[in-house]
Amino acid sequence: MHIRLLDIAHARSGDKGDTANVGLIALNPAWYPVLVRYVTGARVAQHFAGQITGGVDRFELPNLNALNFLLHGALDGGGTLSLKTDAQGKVYSTALLRMVIDVPDDEATAAGLPAFR
Repeated sequence: MHIRLLDIAHARSGDKGDTANVGLIALNPAWYPVLVRYVTGARVAQHFAGQITGGVDRFELPNLNALNFLLHGALDGGGTLSLKTDAQGKVYSTALLRMVIDVPDDEATAAGLPAFR
């Protein structure tokens, strides 16, 4: 089943130097394990291929039902150096929510995930 992150999570983003910081928070605590399993650092790096020049670090925050990602090399040097329109990384959260993950039908149904067609 194809699941849009937009349908199961919300997100916030910001910056620190040349690194964008994106928090991804499950809308339902029952959906957090799905985020942990399918929204990996490698998958996020693939999603942002061509937009970031560095790696992606992922941190799990189970007490918040959230994941936090550091996108290195995302801001072209940072807010004071970059000529990018969004030098503070505010749109990375919206961009991450556009990602679609594939979850086996039985797992998605058991978790009550909304399907994206």
